[in-house]
Amino acid sequence: MIRSGLVGFCLHGSLSHFYYHVCEVHFQHHLHFQGAYCCCVCFSSLYPLLQALFPFQDWWGVPIKVAFDQTIWSAIWNSIYFTTIGLLRFESPASIASELRATFWPMLTAGWKLWPFAHIITYGVIPVEQRLLWVDCVELAWVTILSMLSNEKAEARLHDGSAESESIEESSLGAE
Repeated sequence: MIRSGLVGFCLHGSLSHFYYHVCEVHFQHHLHFQGAYCCCVCFSSLYPLLQALFPFQDWWGVPIKVAFDQTIWSAIWNSIYFTTIGLLRFESPASIASELRATFWPMLTAGWKLWPFAHIITYGVIPVEQRLLWVDCVELAWVTILSMLSNEKAEARLHDGSAESESIEESSLGAE
C-alpha cells in the first residue's frame, strides 16, 4: 500500500497533469511552446506527430481523446506503474516483465468498464485545470469498487474452503 501511494504521489499526479495539458493543447490544434509545456524535450518531439494524427478542434475530438487515453496513455501508465512497483519491491527485471505481461491486457480491458464513460465527462465537460482532481475522485471510487469486489471474492473462497473442509471432516467421521 505504501509503494502504491508513493508511486501515485510521485508519478501519477505529475505525469497526469502534464498529459492532460499536452492532450488539450495538441488535440485542440494549438501548438504553444511556452513555459513548462515545452520543458520536456522527449514530449516536444511528439508534438508534430500528435498534431498530424489528431488535428481536431470540434466536439468529435472528445471521443478521439478518450480512445487515445484508453489505449496509448493507459498502456504507458500501466507499464510505468507496474515497473515502478516492481523496482520498489526490489524484483528482478525478468520478474517485473513477467508480471507486466501477465497483467497488461487484463488491466487495460478492466479499465474499459468505467474509464471511457468517465473520460467523456473528463474531456467534454471538465476544464483542463480540474481534470486531475476529477479523475482522482473517479479513481478513488473505482479502486473502492475493485477492493470491495476483491474482498467479496476472497471471502467467498474462504467460505467455500471452510465448507469444503467441513464436508471432508464429516465424510471422514462418517466413514469411521
